[in-house]
Amino acid sequence: MSKGGVGKGGQGGRGNKPGSHRKGAALGSGGNSKRRLEGKGPTPPAEVRKGHPKARRAAAAAKRTTTGKPVKPTTGARGTAPAKARGAKPNPDAPETIFGRNVVVEALRTRVPATALYVALGNDNDERMAEAISVAGKAGISILEMSRAQMDKMTGGMLHQGIALQVPPYAYEHADDLLRRALEAPLPLIVALDGVTDPRNLGAVVRSAAAFGAQGVLLPERRSAGMTAAAWRTSAGAAARLPVARCTNLTRTLSSYKEAGLFVVGLDAAGTVSLDDLEVATGPLVVVVGAEGDGLSRLVAQTCDLTVSIPMSGVTESLNAGIAAAVTLAEVARRRRKQQ
Repeated sequence: MSKGGVGKGGQGGRGNKPGSHRKGAALGSGGNSKRRLEGKGPTPPAEVRKGHPKARRAAAAAKRTTTGKPVKPTTGARGTAPAKARGAKPNPDAPETIFGRNVVVEALRTRVPATALYVALGNDNDERMAEAISVAGKAGISILEMSRAQMDKMTGGMLHQGIALQVPPYAYEHADDLLRRALEAPLPLIVALDGVTDPRNLGAVVRSAAAFGAQGVLLPERRSAGMTAAAWRTSAGAAARLPVARCTNLTRTLSSYKEAGLFVVGLDAAGTVSLDDLEVATGPLVVVVGAEGDGLSRLVAQTCDLTVSIPMSGVTESLNAGIAAAVTLAEVARRRRKQQ
């Protein structure tokens, strides 16, 4: 036999390496390979598989139903509790927890809807802590004490200054209900946002929409800021008076608004009409505001009846969504007052 050949009685398998001259049968798997080929039965539902996101949500819902205790948030913006999973996306429909003395006091001052105020034991009380506890008590918000270690865990180890406020998910209106509300008004006016992801811009738009007579604000469900505590604070209380609706497909919803008799205009730096010449402002109107820099998406721009540019004499290339909406709505309100 040549060097490196297969030993007697073996096939180069386990226990008989090539070049080996050990005698005897090759070692087998003891039936383990056969058992590994057998099926393990059907995959259990996601809701009962340990560690699956659906299982965690089901457990949280069951806990909320049975105990009535608030569920820890999944959002992770600055000043809010971060998501536990690394790289997890914020859930806009989950409770939000904001923390830090200045942030919490400002939220309570602007009447951000809240369900619980958490205070860490052993805190150094100051005017902000006292004000937060006083305002929360008068508003009927539950005040709960917890250890600093528990609050550290709740906020993901971020600086919380011994105080946190839980905010429930915002109750969005349906896009069809928003349309009906607008059609019942003497002069329908809706503001729609396309790709605006900064909640502070959203809050500013809500504030301007309420100030200039709009019946509501429309948002797409994806690639858009939501009505978080930051947006609520920026709205300066307007979010409590003006409905905000969400839709699955902004282009399709705008098309349905057009069929209902509203004229859809989109703000665009290269618009075909100047805001100074917006004659349709006195009729039923939807004003669509895009993101700063990116502007309107292609499909939304094509859906608009016309695009409008804001005349500017300076070197500024674009305005953020909040300012652009305020300027446009102020001009719409001026034209409507002039017509009366």
